[in-house]
Amino acid sequence: MLREQLADEKGKIISQRVLGVEPPKMEISFSGTGKYRGTDTTVTGTYWSALGPDGTLHGEGQGLVMSRDGQEMATFTGQGVGRFVGPGKVRFVGSVIYNTVSTGRLAFLKNLVAAFEHDVDESGNVSNKFWEWK
Repeated sequence: MLREQLADEKGKIISQRVLGVEPPKMEISFSGTGKYRGTDTTVTGTYWSALGPDGTLHGEGQGLVMSRDGQEMATFTGQGVGRFVGPGKVRFVGSVIYNTVSTGRLAFLKNLVAAFEHDVDESGNVSNKFWEWK
């Protein structure tokens, strides 16, 4: 069961590169801003995504979440499954594990597991939402 929403992020793809063609595999990096339980943050992440024969995508990634004042930081790793949901639009769902040594506003992210939705549109805009597991 999922608890209330933990975080919301908006950003933009900042780079892409092809990692392979059989199967098609891309690396995507994004950067943006968000809010984690009321704390304003910046986020930077990189993931790879491979296209399966049935048209689904499998991806794995990692990144950093920092308080906007730069005083606190958390890391994350995640895995998800994606689908094309429209022309140039992709949605991934999956899980992410956070970690931090923070003792302040982001301390709640220490060893936290969350579910996520990651949406990308045809213009490279990124929207992420996270829910904590109960």
